[in-house]
Amino acid sequence: MTDISLRREVPEDEAFLFKLYCSTRAEEIAAWGWPPVQQNAFLKMQFNGQRHSYRSQFPEAEHHVILLQTDPIGRLLVSKNHVEFTLVDIALLPEQRNRGIGSALLRNLLAEATSSNRKVRLHVLKSNPAQNLYSRLGFSRVSEDGLYSQMEWIPEVSPAPLTQ
Repeated sequence: MTDISLRREVPEDEAFLFKLYCSTRAEEIAAWGWPPVQQNAFLKMQFNGQRHSYRSQFPEAEHHVILLQTDPIGRLLVSKNHVEFTLVDIALLPEQRNRGIGSALLRNLLAEATSSNRKVRLHVLKSNPAQNLYSRLGFSRVSEDGLYSQMEWIPEVSPAPLTQ
């Protein structure tokens, strides 16, 4: 995955991030049968609400755009503190999904968490197929509510060597 990199989000990414957000809601919105103008207005409102919510709930989060060479293909938002990392959001354009990109990025995050001995938490919609990926990577479900599951990954700590 040498063609994949991250860069900090900049204001000029707004149009791409909206396109990406729309791609994550496309199936759901299409099922409602709304005309395109109504869909766009609703998606814009939801997109702005999500961005405001993420920025207020996770003010210290790192907002990254995922690049394939120089082309934006997704985003990764991670909040880090001295106890844990929170995977706030990871999203890829539909044509980039199921190619190992998300797995590679998450493995890098887990390696960083391991090196600093911090757990990783996330919330995922119960209907989101990404739950399978998270489980394969070692995340465990720790709680759930009506729509979401909270999952957690805890680094394995090597036992201290025995001294004689």
